[in-house]
Amino acid sequence: MIALLQRVSKASVSVDGSVIARIDSGLLVFVGVQKGDREKQALRLCERILGYRVFEDNRGRMNLSLNDTGGGLLLVPQFTLAADTERGMRASFTSAAAPDVASELFELVANSAAKTHGKVLRGQFGADMQVALVNEGPVTFWLES
Repeated sequence: MIALLQRVSKASVSVDGSVIARIDSGLLVFVGVQKGDREKQALRLCERILGYRVFEDNRGRMNLSLNDTGGGLLLVPQFTLAADTERGMRASFTSAAAPDVASELFELVANSAAKTHGKVLRGQFGADMQVALVNEGPVTFWLES
């Protein structure tokens, strides 16, 4: 599984012109599911998202995690993260998980995060979403499990 974390001061997801999710300070995380991913990878990815140290402490060092700050978490499913871009001028999506598997694992990540971190919102799986964000730093990390 893949997570693209962005430290944000605000972020939102809209579908059909309506905002369905919005956070202030926290993490916007795009989640991609690859063929072969299972529950183990989803739970490990959730653990890493919540525990990854991307927020500054009082000395200006990135030593604090979302668990430490209590900020918002906005999870957005994004199958294009699983694209194979190694050759040519067009991505191949043969490495992406089937939609039913990807949806199930995305929901597992979101539900697991919500159990320990109260401020968890999500985009809509399979929808044409518009994502707006203000990236702080900018700070962006690519995580895999």
